[in-house]
Amino acid sequence: MPKGSLISDIGSMQLESPLILASGILDENGYTMRRMLEEGAAAVVTKSIGSTERAGFTPPVVVDLGDNLLNAIGLSNPGIEHFKEEISIAKGIGKPVIGSIFGATAEEFAYLASRMQSYGADAVELNLSCPHVKGFGSEVGSDPSLVEDIVSEVKAKINVPVLAKLTPNVTDIVSIAKAAEKADALVLINTVKAMHIDIYARMPTLSNAYGGLSGPAIKPIGVRAVYDVYRETEMDIIGCGGISRFEDVLEYMMAGARAVEIGTALKTYGRAIFDNIKRDTIRFLESEGIENIEEIIGAAVKK
Repeated sequence: MPKGSLISDIGSMQLESPLILASGILDENGYTMRRMLEEGAAAVVTKSIGSTERAGFTPPVVVDLGDNLLNAIGLSNPGIEHFKEEISIAKGIGKPVIGSIFGATAEEFAYLASRMQSYGADAVELNLSCPHVKGFGSEVGSDPSLVEDIVSEVKAKINVPVLAKLTPNVTDIVSIAKAAEKADALVLINTVKAMHIDIYARMPTLSNAYGGLSGPAIKPIGVRAVYDVYRETEMDIIGCGGISRFEDVLEYMMAGARAVEIGTALKTYGRAIFDNIKRDTIRFLESEGIENIEEIIGAAVKK
């Protein structure tokens, strides 16, 4: 393996680098996902897909907070029956495509996971953490017994890796992580439940009132979650939240992550962010005499 190698493994998936496009960013169709893979992402996660078409919330659904975003899209998606072609198009470049799914029951998650696998998804990410849609996401992901049931049911139905994306909007994320221990990896974290007030209208800016905060503001929360879970479990972890520079990637990995997902930063830095971070990370590894990026995983964790 060459000095400064960025190759990283998540379960049975090998990635050319630890940099993955996060769900919900330029991933609604196969062509945009393929473009992100061509421009440096090692893998992409699709938009979260449900059993049926969903329109989502009415505008306004996004508040631009500079480098950060507050959104309540409402899990809008075309439904699983209409997503097969998008997976096929994205897979044309030969890099991993991870299908994100959401549901209300273990049986629904298992059905959706089976369909994603049949479409060719290289892994399935369980969205157990959307903070602003009743009946899904955080409501599901804050119940350890339901999380355990969902992960177990999905693992029994498919052969590709299962990634459980957990919410930070809980008192004890470690207990939720342990409930998801049958997953091949955890994704930590999803957005943080938050709100913005329009002081002139004297009401919440988002039509749903609450939304999910993403961007640099939540990075310390994500790093802490990765650190806590890595220290208490032996699970593979993908870090997510506020990553825009190579230093952010290294922080997450030294806290215990094996890979990271990048999303909101594309608004500020554009599609070149993946290649830029790869270049800067290689320079860091070479300057530190590190042969393989996996050598730094958990380097900052005291067990």
